[in-house]
Amino acid sequence: MRIERASEMGFCFGVRRSVKLVAEALQRYGGLDSLGPTVHNQEVVSAFTRQGMRVVENLNQVRSKVIAIPAHGAGREVIEEAQKRGLEVIDTTCPMVRRVQTTAAEMSEREFLVVIFGESNHTEVKGILGWVGERGIATMDSAAVLNLFRNTCAEELPSRLGILSQTTQNRSQFAHFVSQIIEALLPNLRELQVINTICDATWKRQQSALEIARRVDMMLVIGGRNSANTRRLAEICTAAGVETHHIEVASEIEDSWLRRETTGITAGASTPDYVIEEVIASLREKAQDI
Repeated sequence: MRIERASEMGFCFGVRRSVKLVAEALQRYGGLDSLGPTVHNQEVVSAFTRQGMRVVENLNQVRSKVIAIPAHGAGREVIEEAQKRGLEVIDTTCPMVRRVQTTAAEMSEREFLVVIFGESNHTEVKGILGWVGERGIATMDSAAVLNLFRNTCAEELPSRLGILSQTTQNRSQFAHFVSQIIEALLPNLRELQVINTICDATWKRQQSALEIARRVDMMLVIGGRNSANTRRLAEICTAAGVETHHIEVASEIEDSWLRRETTGITAGASTPDYVIEEVIASLREKAQDI
């Protein structure tokens, strides 16, 4: 079996920074609570849990005097409330996510209706909406935006519309979403602002994965199943027409996959290097036994 590795994969800058900040805080304080997983990778979370990190869903569950905001960020009110409670806040929000939050907040303050192209139940998207108050919606379906305008009386229609994206989305899908909204709503809008907030590291990983997917027999996409950017990589490889498997760790490799002549390897932005290396080593070892 010949193995090809994507040129861009694994930890991005934002994840690496978040992991570093949490590791330093654990060393300094000996323990802390994290408002959700630091990053969407169970291997990383498990390692931190063994060092004294405890994952909580909300501030009411916090027991420590130290709370870490994960790489995906949180709403402004959540951070302000944590500070009011006297908690030491370790904010590890990815700088790219912070940019979206700040931009969304500025749009809201200027009375824009803010549309986030993203998964409404994703941590990052929920956090962004927490910076816009009631002036924001999140969806990946342009029809939801169009229906909002159709079902709102004329005097209540927003005249300003801002469109942003979850950082880990696909550029072509975002462009298609925007074009559908522009075509239908532009005559009704006084001002429209579209900002491409898809992370450049995400785009590079997607392009690198697609390049390999077009010339191998099988793709293995390594990363947490709750990781949006990893799922997107798997979707892109599948759409390219190649057999694709999304796995989290090496033990998930199935013997039936080992008969492929060429296998491509890529990994999500929250996948540690050692997990990638373990998958590759396992593939080579298992392939030799066939």
